Amino acid sequence: MNTAERRRAVVTRIIRSRPIGTQEELLAALEEAGVRATQATLSRDLARLGARRVSRPEGGTVYELDGAAEGNGLGALRGLVQGITANGSLVVVRTHPGSAPAIARAIDLGEVPEVLGTIAGDDTIFVAPAPEIRPRRLAARLAEILGHARSPG
Repeated sequence: MNTAERRRAVVTRIIRSRPIGTQEELLAALEEAGVRATQATLSRDLARLGARRVSRPEGGTVYELDGAAEGNGLGALRGLVQGITANGSLVVVRTHPGSAPAIARAIDLGEVPEVLGTIAGDDTIFVAPAPEIRPRRLAARLAEILGHARSPG
């Protein structure tokens, strides 16, 4: 396990063990655990883990991870996808408004080998397949990862 993987494992343990509302709180908890990190590194780790901030019934927000977040972070975004289609050259992922940037970033950080890159708007992502990958194959792979039925196309 490399340094980044160890740090992310500690972040996961901390988030699952107590309420953490801000990155500053998380940085302090990491330091208590003997792990040093910058805010920028922590932000990337949170994205990679698929962490999200959720509202608490008693008020405020906390970071949360679901079981799928331990992998590439894409599983945590399953409920935000509305449709996945492909044409002869690209895959288009439709999302809930405002969700496309987070999903595109997770796809990029998830190192899905079939993906060359993404471009995200507010609720639409264009996904370019890697060389030799057919768009329909990539659409099926993304539908599998994101837990969404692929739309015809």
